[in-house]
Amino acid sequence: MSWLDYIAQVDPVWAALAATTFTWLVTASGASLVFFFKTMHRGWLDGMLGFTGGVMVAASCFGLLIPAIDMSAGEGWIKVMPAAVGFTIGALFLFALDRLTPHLHINFDRSEAEGPKTDWHRTTLLVLAITLHNIPEGLAVGVMFGGAAAGVPGATIGGAVALAIGIAIQNFPEGIAVSMPLRRQGVSRFRSFWFGQLSAIVEPVAGVIGAIAVVTIQPMLPYALAFAAGAMIYVVIEEVIPETQRDKYTDVASLGFILGFVLMMSLDVVLG
Repeated sequence: MSWLDYIAQVDPVWAALAATTFTWLVTASGASLVFFFKTMHRGWLDGMLGFTGGVMVAASCFGLLIPAIDMSAGEGWIKVMPAAVGFTIGALFLFALDRLTPHLHINFDRSEAEGPKTDWHRTTLLVLAITLHNIPEGLAVGVMFGGAAAGVPGATIGGAVALAIGIAIQNFPEGIAVSMPLRRQGVSRFRSFWFGQLSAIVEPVAGVIGAIAVVTIQPMLPYALAFAAGAMIYVVIEEVIPETQRDKYTDVASLGFILGFVLMMSLDVVLG
């Protein structure tokens, strides 16, 4: 019996909780580098953000959208409709959260905060921005584990594990990307670490919700997968890419994106 077979025997909700807790802990491990370094070269930061974007786009395409289309019945427009509808709703959901939640992207000035006007501290706005980023990631992992456990064609334990690993890998630089700017602004090491890891604590919550929803209502799986994909693509376009294009290291960010995309694509093929 392989290790994937052992994972397949675990209750899907518990599996989703364990997987998303792992992705959260990886974020915390990235944020913990603030205890050893006060600053990080902007080129490294942009490269890691680009890597994050590449992983998210590949995960959306290979781990979410393609399985959503494959498991849909019918042909032509009928077959692609659940993925198209779910993708659109997911993107609109993040658009709404982006409009309704005060937040500030990592490399932006305080005056460029988005959402409703507020006098909240810059630190709070930064953490909220990354928290919005992490909701679709946790949801995607939970939905995949729920679908695999339900035996839905196109959703496999290998694919769910590949997605969780990919999300975890890109969460490491994400933790750095939150904690390092805070430390550079004079925030203490512990508070910088605390806010860095706190940004991903929403992933286990979203993961459990996704798994429960899919196990309870199996026909919603293709819509749920595409929903998570739409939300993640929206985050990449609206947040991740713009943050990497505000300095002279755009080429580094582009190469990081390619590396992240290839790694996530490979993980999905090898494990899925």
